[in-house]
Amino acid sequence: MNELVSIIVPVYNLEKFIRETMDSVLAQTYSHWELLLVEDGSSDGTEKAITDYIREKREDRIRLIRQPSNQGAARARNRGLREAAGRYIAYLDGDDLWEPEKLEHELRFMEEKGAAFAFTGYEFADEHGAGLGKVVRVPATLTYKQALSNTTIFTTTVMFDTERIPAELLEMPLVKSEDTALWWKVLRMGYTAYGLDENLARYRRAGRTLSSNKLEAIRRIWNLYRKVEGISLAGSIWHFCFWAARAVWRRV
Repeated sequence: MNELVSIIVPVYNLEKFIRETMDSVLAQTYSHWELLLVEDGSSDGTEKAITDYIREKREDRIRLIRQPSNQGAARARNRGLREAAGRYIAYLDGDDLWEPEKLEHELRFMEEKGAAFAFTGYEFADEHGAGLGKVVRVPATLTYKQALSNTTIFTTTVMFDTERIPAELLEMPLVKSEDTALWWKVLRMGYTAYGLDENLARYRRAGRTLSSNKLEAIRRIWNLYRKVEGISLAGSIWHFCFWAARAVWRRV
């Protein structure tokens, strides 16, 4: 396989981490990729760190895309999607890391399964990107109904095949927890998400104020159930109980 993979990374105030993230992409055993770094109006030295890195590495596979102002991760990812040239779309958060075999193994897996939508296992990491030994295992498949109660799909592990799923369907909704909203939107259309149960990414937890705020996470998932998906009160409570149990299990 030699298909181009477009890697979309929303970047905002990540001067401290972005070089390591780019290093993990350059280390990939699969080399036919483009890295689209969507700079979302950072107020620190993030943009300079990126431009310096591109110049140092003389790497024409890395492209800096500047948003006119800070517009949030959903709009940044959607901008990257519009700029992408690859058949495959992969998401990576700007402070996370990929294992060197991530692209190679996930692409092979998608080809074997005929999958339009895939995700992988991952490991929680500390502020320095070192794995903490807590690896999240993923199911073989997830349908829409299953995904409502199981949010193990982690953005940094997701890949889509735009020959099997229209690129326009991959526009992220402009709501909180936009990534989960996208997974549900795609699955609601009848697609199945295929899980590769292999640890291929590291999720750097330190410094993530939004995702580490449990009350905010609860508000977001509840809003998705009730206002985005239009699920009844009883149904929302049912899915929420399973979501909460699995969320706790992933972190213990």
